[in-house]
Amino acid sequence: MNDGIVTTILDKCKRCYSCVRECPAKAIRVINGQATVLTERCIACGHCIKVCSQNAKQILSDVEKVLNEILISDNAIAIIAPSFAASFPDNYSKLPTALRNLGFSKVIETAFGADLISEYYLKEFQTEKNKTIISSACPAVVNYIEKYYENLVPNITKVVSPMIAIGRYLSETEEANIKIVFIGPCIAKKDEYIDDELNGEIDAVLTFNEIKKILNDKTISIDELEESDFDPPHAFMGKAYPLAGGLLKSTNIPEDILEKEIIVVEGKKKVMEIIDEISNNNINAKFVDILFCEGCISGPAIDSSLNYYSRREKVIKFIEQKINFVDKQVWKSDLFNARNIDFTRKFKSKNQKRPYPTEDRIKEILAETKKFSPADELNCGACGYNTCRENAVAIAKGIAESEMCLPYLIERIDKAYKELSSAQEQLQSAEKLASIGQLVAGIAHEINNPLGTILLYSSMLKNDLAEKKLDTQNVEDVKLIIDEATRCKNIVSDLLNFARQSKLKLSTINIYELIDDVIRSIKINPRCKDIIIQKDEESKKCMIDCDSDQLKQVFLNLVNNSCEAMLESDKKFLSLIINENSNHVNIEIKDTGTGIPKEYFSKIFTPFFTTKKIGMGTGLGLAISYGIIKMHKGDITFQSEVGKGTSFIVKLPKYLVIQNVNMN
Repeated sequence: MNDGIVTTILDKCKRCYSCVRECPAKAIRVINGQATVLTERCIACGHCIKVCSQNAKQILSDVEKVLNEILISDNAIAIIAPSFAASFPDNYSKLPTALRNLGFSKVIETAFGADLISEYYLKEFQTEKNKTIISSACPAVVNYIEKYYENLVPNITKVVSPMIAIGRYLSETEEANIKIVFIGPCIAKKDEYIDDELNGEIDAVLTFNEIKKILNDKTISIDELEESDFDPPHAFMGKAYPLAGGLLKSTNIPEDILEKEIIVVEGKKKVMEIIDEISNNNINAKFVDILFCEGCISGPAIDSSLNYYSRREKVIKFIEQKINFVDKQVWKSDLFNARNIDFTRKFKSKNQKRPYPTEDRIKEILAETKKFSPADELNCGACGYNTCRENAVAIAKGIAESEMCLPYLIERIDKAYKELSSAQEQLQSAEKLASIGQLVAGIAHEINNPLGTILLYSSMLKNDLAEKKLDTQNVEDVKLIIDEATRCKNIVSDLLNFARQSKLKLSTINIYELIDDVIRSIKINPRCKDIIIQKDEESKKCMIDCDSDQLKQVFLNLVNNSCEAMLESDKKFLSLIINENSNHVNIEIKDTGTGIPKEYFSKIFTPFFTTKKIGMGTGLGLAISYGIIKMHKGDITFQSEVGKGTSFIVKLPKYLVIQNVNMN
């Protein structure tokens, strides 16, 4: 077997999946978006090369072998596929001259090999009675049957292809040590000539593309050369082999559109259909002539800008020009000289079918790509498979991946984009809050000193006035100064909490019990009497290391905010959910309140920002909560939708091993 006739150039593969769509053997495995050819499954038909707009597929090349090993010998013979007139439409009569200039001692028509095997087909057609005979001239068809329809292997005509036939003929009739190079439009020939059954019959295979490149590199211009004929033996009706039905023409097997015993099939889709029909015993025809391409004139390496009909016309023109000049007596003599050469071969099963997945597995894969019912299966074909179900089967077989599904991929990208946008907003908010925190910390330290002085001297003044029993009004005025200064000091203390400049007094507490205490204190508030509070009862034993007083302040702020947000709501539900794993605990506080407008999202944790009515809040509650959570090495996020409610999620580590943490 080959070691990769067709391979992928990964740097050029752009996740288009055209090759997946066109591969009849589904021999393309997509890994991380890269379409890799599975050598063992590949039938070397070359369809993936024809459809790859990125030129990301390459074929195994014998160019170096031909130039450096074969052409340096004196007995290099080129055998040319009969479709050459379609690839060299303007100068095909000069091709033999160009190849001789390149170093080939002889240039011979492969079509004579078709003449050699014609009687074998006729004999099998006349003698076989019990099964549908399938032609063996196309190596891609042979590969397809051997790998995926092992029950049809006995149906393949046990005759070599024209390439192998002419190779065997030349090995018997030419000098010893000859080197034979086949030149044609077919990539599957590269696979055929190294098959274990045929190894050694042909020494190398070049495509028309490759021979043109070699001629160009050697500065051999075909247009400037003289015309010349092929070397003998000359072909007769074997020249028609590259055309649909050409095999029948060369064998004299009757071809009639109404004849039920004969079917001529060309083209990938029709070939796959007819082989499946034969396998299912739905075809009663005696003989089926099959070419994977639309005739060899449409081979993947034909390298011609002409359309199908123009290529066909060129080949027919060549046949008409040459057919009447073939010396029938010499031709028959050449065939007679080959009477003792064996042109038969064996075929064997090389089964590559993978087990079909169970229905449960298919449904599981469909569900992974968000397809839970037939209505979800768009069958858009973007993945390269006809239906979502086919793609799911391919995934189960290990030759596809979920990311090939375009709608699913777009949905994932959209989700990732939203998550990225959210992360960017959180990062910007965190950076802004960090800057504010640094500013606040500096200002708070500077204000604390004069505030301490004011409180000290105003307290001394108050005591002095009280002892001297002076004007009561003066005492009240001094008391007002003390109260306001104390309020300022508390604000400064809160700001220091936001800026994470205070200390943590850690202890291990039950977070469920702490939140339960918060809820009990909230229920006392008359404004919260209509609110239905739901608690998670599954995490009653969740223990964490924290500063319980500071965390209690956080949850009081959050629950209070939720209650106030629901004062005017028709539905008043407050839920508290605790989720834990081995390292962290998440506490979600979710309400059905008014929600937060999106334009306020970036300001929520900023000091002195509030959406409450004037006099209802200082705007420090969430800022302080943010600072406390950050001191605990945790995180606080939220989700909100206007008119539906808000959800705050507090994430805390379970373990903080350092006691009395000083955050200064």
